[in-house]
Amino acid sequence: MSNISVETRGHVLCIGINRPDKRNAFDLAMYRDMAAAYGRLNREPELRCGLLFAHGDHFTTGLDLSEWASEFAAGRFPPIDDDAIEPFGLDPDNRLTKPLVVATQGICFTAGIEFMLAGDIRVAADNTRFGQIEIKRGIYPVGGGTIRFIQSIGWGNAMRYLLTGDEISADEAHRMGLIQELTPVGQQFDRAFEIARRVAAQAPLGVQATLRSSRLSLDAGERAAIERLLPDLIPIMESEDAREGVQSFVERREARFQGR
Repeated sequence: MSNISVETRGHVLCIGINRPDKRNAFDLAMYRDMAAAYGRLNREPELRCGLLFAHGDHFTTGLDLSEWASEFAAGRFPPIDDDAIEPFGLDPDNRLTKPLVVATQGICFTAGIEFMLAGDIRVAADNTRFGQIEIKRGIYPVGGGTIRFIQSIGWGNAMRYLLTGDEISADEAHRMGLIQELTPVGQQFDRAFEIARRVAAQAPLGVQATLRSSRLSLDAGERAAIERLLPDLIPIMESEDAREGVQSFVERREARFQGR
């Protein structure tokens, strides 16, 4: 029985971390199952947005190092299926092309933060405790923390927590921009789902183009992103969704996008 739950709600794929008896510590099988779920989100046209959340009181305490130590000693992440997507988002040729909203609560340590930062919009319950504590275990973050912390909260704030391993409260994480919304405990999933549903209601081609352009600006710089703006808009302008967008504007109604 998988410790990663998968449920479709309309155009949203809800992916749940489901090992609450172990505080959702991530073993190798969970990593592979999450990669498979991400692959499904990427492949299926009817799925327009993902929502990563956790069952139980905690998001995750991080990786189960008793299993992961041998992989890291060999300098690798566990192998995944060909049609899966690497969950840390570190492979530019194998990343989600659709948005991912993340909802956290309780403990969110190490890989939990890195899974969260690999997403696009983050919601946290106000009891969430964030900690990138690898430095206290004799290692350092290799799931993207050293990169995305800086992108999200700046150099000084990132070093403040990466180099000490100190915890970050939900309020402080919100203040710094590490998360986008705070909710009372128990409401984080509903709020994250509402955001995911709103994203999924938009034009899929436009949403995915927005992600590509934004990532390009981070990966290759502003000039590279600018050069692709109009060329990448041309095929979208020929789509049924673009015509529907104009027609809905003329008729003053909500657009009904099909992703074509």
